[in-house]
Amino acid sequence: MRATVIHAPHDIRVEEVPDPAIRLPTDAVVRVLRACICGSDLWAYRGESARQPGQRIGHEFLGVVEETGAGVDGFTVGDLVVAPFVWSDGTCAYCADGLTTSCPEGGFWGSVGSDGGQGEAVRVPHADGTLVKLPAAAASDDRLLTALLALSDVLGTGHHAALGAGVTKGSTVAVVGDGAVGLCGVLAAKRLGAERVIALGRHSARTDIARRFGATDVVAERGEAALAAVRELTRGEGAHSVIEAVGTEQSMRTALDIVRDGGAIGYVGVPHGSASGVDLGVMFDRNIALRGGVAPVRTYIPELLPDVLDGTIDPSPVFDLSIGLDEVPAGYRAMDGRTALKVLITP
Repeated sequence: MRATVIHAPHDIRVEEVPDPAIRLPTDAVVRVLRACICGSDLWAYRGESARQPGQRIGHEFLGVVEETGAGVDGFTVGDLVVAPFVWSDGTCAYCADGLTTSCPEGGFWGSVGSDGGQGEAVRVPHADGTLVKLPAAAASDDRLLTALLALSDVLGTGHHAALGAGVTKGSTVAVVGDGAVGLCGVLAAKRLGAERVIALGRHSARTDIARRFGATDVVAERGEAALAAVRELTRGEGAHSVIEAVGTEQSMRTALDIVRDGGAIGYVGVPHGSASGVDLGVMFDRNIALRGGVAPVRTYIPELLPDVLDGTIDPSPVFDLSIGLDEVPAGYRAMDGRTALKVLITP
């Protein structure tokens, strides 16, 4: 089959690789219908996250079950399924607690020795604990299929950030980051009942989506001017909840500066840079809570799926460029150059 591999920074290729096969009774093989490029993939692309030459890449996909091991009970050949970005066994204590990303038997797609999502097919370990079945009719609805793909990562990650930030009905939320996760954070905050959602971003194409997703205000300023703008919108107090969806030192400092005393920050931006930007003294003095991390999206899919199916929420606008598998290297260049927000791949 063909799949995306990374050989070095800025060296992404689509190559012939061995077809996935059942290795253990709990495995399934899924033929990929939709995949995408994640903002976090860019850290490997830029050389800021180490990869072995020839390693697979990509962690978001949905598709059709083509084969199951003898120990798989919940799926049959032909089922339409979505995979979260981490596989998990669904039986351990962490999975029972909803923290599927800490499953001892779990792992990330594209890790050494595993298939990546940006290919024609994927071997799925622990299929019963990992995959979620989708309505078969969705396969013929292109927009819905694209929206459902967001369940594999960005929608659940935005939801995780909103929960970490303590978003409640009637609250004021600020979102730092105008990438796909930040925009899904806007969508999640609105879904949870936030009355005011302030999106921080300078790119009109992205802030237009933020408004479509429920943002009531957009702050395009940067630095001190951005802090002043948020303070003015919140009577000088700051936001009850702040979603941090970037992961840099500056973005975390911004989040701390615009959160209200007694408020909370939900952080899901993959940390990178020289420092965290977190000042524990400031947090202590102002009673600020910090919660977040790797989103256990497998736990959230059953809750979010009905709302996507009935159109209550539609994350599909975050995918603004659609390509075939052979065009994946160009897709990485587009996202790296910020000419695309999130690239959809149709193998």
